[in-house]
Amino acid sequence: MAAKDLYEKDLYKILGVQKSDDAATVKKQYRKLARELHPDKTKGDKKLEDRFKEVSEAYEVLSDDKKRSEYDEMRGAFTSGRIPKGGPGGPTGPGGFGAGDFSDLFGNGAGAQDIFSTLFGGGRAPRRGGDLEAATSISFRDCVFGTEINLKVNPPGSSPTTITTRVPAGINDGAKIKLKGRGAPGQAGPGDLYVVINVVPHPLFTRKGENLHMTLPVTFTEAALGADISVPTISGDEVTVRIAPGTPNGRTLRVKGRGVKKGHLTGDLMITIEVQVPQRVDGKAKEALLKFAEATKEYDPREELAQRARA
Repeated sequence: MAAKDLYEKDLYKILGVQKSDDAATVKKQYRKLARELHPDKTKGDKKLEDRFKEVSEAYEVLSDDKKRSEYDEMRGAFTSGRIPKGGPGGPTGPGGFGAGDFSDLFGNGAGAQDIFSTLFGGGRAPRRGGDLEAATSISFRDCVFGTEINLKVNPPGSSPTTITTRVPAGINDGAKIKLKGRGAPGQAGPGDLYVVINVVPHPLFTRKGENLHMTLPVTFTEAALGADISVPTISGDEVTVRIAPGTPNGRTLRVKGRGVKKGHLTGDLMITIEVQVPQRVDGKAKEALLKFAEATKEYDPREELAQRARA
């Protein structure tokens, strides 16, 4: 709708409200019509699309106190014949006036173009709808392998709807997925929807970049003598890792290619050894440890401790 034609149209009738209705009533009526006429529901019906644009343009004026007041004055001048058809600047006639007389209506010395610039933003293009943001949570496993989610959204001026979208493999906690055209409705089309992905922590695995990390408990005997141990992976299968004899507590082993696959990158599984010490040792186990201590008494792990302290 061209700015110069607005005062010739009854915006109250277009929106289905009365001139005496307050801002809350105008807003409520607009939201009702916007839900009914939104392009997602009318599916290419040109007549209904035009009606949606007309309703939106009417609401843009009537929802703004200043624009509404100026529209009312211009509309009154038009219906009383003080503005002839064709708008300000057209031929004058009985009871009418041209562009030079338009300032008399508002008493501020402004010309016709100034009035329209003030009222309709200088003829700017229709505005796009606002962007929206929503959040959802996915499991740690789904963040590694990707998943499909159903998200319920309720954009202002539209009916609630359920959106299905794909979450890519390897997505990070806190990342945003952009869904184009799924935001709030607007005259120049809807805005976008940004979905924040929150990842639920895993009881065994953590993530750093594309690498997965886990702690592997081993016995003193396994660490001292060495062992082959089956370790679970995020895929659900197991891999066998070899613990070399004399492996110290805190050593990290790498299983290549068992991390997160993200695009052309594939991370590794990093396994940190944690030697478990029994809280209580009795019987033959205690006897064996005492014999072990006797056999290794010449080994002092703290031999250089004092020397290093004085360095």
